[in-house]
Amino acid sequence: MRICVYLGSSPGRSPVYAQAAERVGALLAERGIGLVYGGGTVGLMGIIADAVCTAGGEVIGVIPEALRAREHDHQGITQLHVVKTMHERKAMMAKFADGFICLPGGIGTFEEMFEAWCWSQLGYHEKPVGLLNVNGFYTPMARFIDQVVEEGFLQPRHRAMLLVEDEPDVLLDRMAQYLPPKTEHWLGADDV
Repeated sequence: MRICVYLGSSPGRSPVYAQAAERVGALLAERGIGLVYGGGTVGLMGIIADAVCTAGGEVIGVIPEALRAREHDHQGITQLHVVKTMHERKAMMAKFADGFICLPGGIGTFEEMFEAWCWSQLGYHEKPVGLLNVNGFYTPMARFIDQVVEEGFLQPRHRAMLLVEDEPDVLLDRMAQYLPPKTEHWLGADDV
């Protein structure tokens, strides 16, 4: 099993983010779960990859050619795939992964998480998608998503597909037990 982790190419201002990345990396290796990530050595990306490597786990990185100089591709991981575009990067990461976790990060991290969740809603995959709410980082986003449900732009069954937890071990347990909703289309007959 492998989990794709989306997270910042910056370490963030608080040391709790680096600590969370280290903890998630150690937990993945401890549970025999491989890491799929963006392939760099910078920020939280580098921290989680180093943690998995240190614990003897598998790490697969996928990095676009244009970002190699900026994100400093990691030479100490199990596999490093260099691709041409961000679209290729995301598709390859999704192909290798059995689920997705989003740690703190910026707009790229959010975009990747929302795309993975959208693909799940559309039935392109049945893999779990989770937010690790480190130090309340995703609490405002979770509230906003709940408001989207309240306003009728997201069905509750699709909201339930996004797992949100404060503790990484709890999130990994929920992901292991995840059963996707059985719907033929994201918009049911009662939803229009």
